[in-house]
Amino acid sequence: MSDNNNQAAEPNPNSLLNRILNKVEVIGNKLPDPAVMFASLLVIVWFLSLIFAQFTYSEIDPRSEAPVVVNNLLAPAAMAQFLAGMVTTFTSFAPLGVVLVAMLGIGVAERSGFINVGIKLLLNNTAKVLLTPILILVAIVSHTAVDAGYVLVIPLGGIIFYAAGRHPLAGIAAAFAGVSGGFSANFIPSAIDPMLQAITQEAAQLYDPTIMLNPLNNWYFTAASCLVVVAVGWYLTDKVVEPRLKGVVVDGDPAEMPKIEEVSPRDRTAFTAGGLTMIAGIVLLVVAVWPESSALRSPEGEIAAFDAPLMQSIVPIIFLLFWIPGIVHGYVGGTFKESKDVIMAMSKTMETMAYYLVMAFFCALFIKAFGDSNLGILLAMKGAGFLQSLAVPGPVTLVGIIMLVAIINLFVGSASAKWLLISPIFVPMLMQLGISPDLTQAAYRVGDSVSNIITPLLPYFPLVVVYCQRYVKNTGIGTLVSMMLPFSVALGIVWTAFLLLYWTIGIPLGVQANYIYPAG
Repeated sequence: MSDNNNQAAEPNPNSLLNRILNKVEVIGNKLPDPAVMFASLLVIVWFLSLIFAQFTYSEIDPRSEAPVVVNNLLAPAAMAQFLAGMVTTFTSFAPLGVVLVAMLGIGVAERSGFINVGIKLLLNNTAKVLLTPILILVAIVSHTAVDAGYVLVIPLGGIIFYAAGRHPLAGIAAAFAGVSGGFSANFIPSAIDPMLQAITQEAAQLYDPTIMLNPLNNWYFTAASCLVVVAVGWYLTDKVVEPRLKGVVVDGDPAEMPKIEEVSPRDRTAFTAGGLTMIAGIVLLVVAVWPESSALRSPEGEIAAFDAPLMQSIVPIIFLLFWIPGIVHGYVGGTFKESKDVIMAMSKTMETMAYYLVMAFFCALFIKAFGDSNLGILLAMKGAGFLQSLAVPGPVTLVGIIMLVAIINLFVGSASAKWLLISPIFVPMLMQLGISPDLTQAAYRVGDSVSNIITPLLPYFPLVVVYCQRYVKNTGIGTLVSMMLPFSVALGIVWTAFLLLYWTIGIPLGVQANYIYPAG
């Protein structure tokens, strides 16, 4: 297979972009190990909470409709509660279970050879020039399965690029850009759509109690945004990020690297058996969810609602859809001889997650403390209040919202948490300016996506660092941030311009959605 790195020109090491990114990488890599960093941030939050708890604030917390109060985490009662809940805080850390359960199934599929054979067959039938856009598109669509993209698509990006003779970190960067940077782009409606709509509608009813919004009020825009994310990601991966990686030596454990080998007849047979098993599982799932009375649907009969058992079972479904075909492939292909081999494959996969477990422990404690202190709420409300006080025209306000959300996203990662905090201010405020809640929500979704890929506080950020270290051992936070910064900046500019153009032309944002309030 040819090396696709040749498609991009040699980077100029003296260019302004490369000097900036190199500086970001150097500074970022001087940061402590992620686990140490989260532990340090935990201590910083404790002392900041002590300081800011001494003051009173006029900002109103929309959740309690009372002034924001910063809680002193160093108070004896708070510290006792922290220690008593430490184990629960770690074990209930949302990404932890998602990662471990999904990786158990994916690990069997990978170590049986099912994934590697599938990748080889995919590479043999995919034009090399289309490898990057296809990877980014798959990463975008993975949002339908909640956080599956973080534990499935991003590591596969590295494997696919490495097997194709390209730099694996470029594949990880492209997949990360699609999964996280393009979080608000998707052809397929997902659970995030009705969740955000419900928050937006509640905020809009503060101004107009009669207003009703459609759960798919941004669907047309988010579907069209896929083209923007794929185009920007494709160009930056092939023309900016990958050329910069030419001098980065891949020094990971060769035993963990996919080999570029021909697919043997037995492997083809094994993959066919595993593939048919996976297809049969998907068909059974569709049949089970198809009836309106299906137990996998929500009580209202919806599939994509958050209370639908299907949405709540995405991770176990991913586990089964890879675990069972992986076992079938292993026995047919000869990589598994007995049941013990399956268990060993799962055990080996968990060994690779040991470093992530350590980081997750300190990350969980920090995020819990940051939330309990209310420092994040105060930061969000101060920023929102400042933007409101500027009283600038609608389009400029939308750009300001996107920028503010992107900045807040560096500190408060949850999409729903941020929107719960600032929607009661922005939605009614812009309705008074004649801007519909549908458009305000679209602006929020752009800002919520573009800075995901450059904040180490993203719960899955340490996991992506681990993926990179599989290929380049000395990968640090700075390496990953410097790789993703071009994606973040470019997506922020291009996606914002796309939203304004979309608004100017008057293309519908989604189902029963409007630009102007009142409608018309």
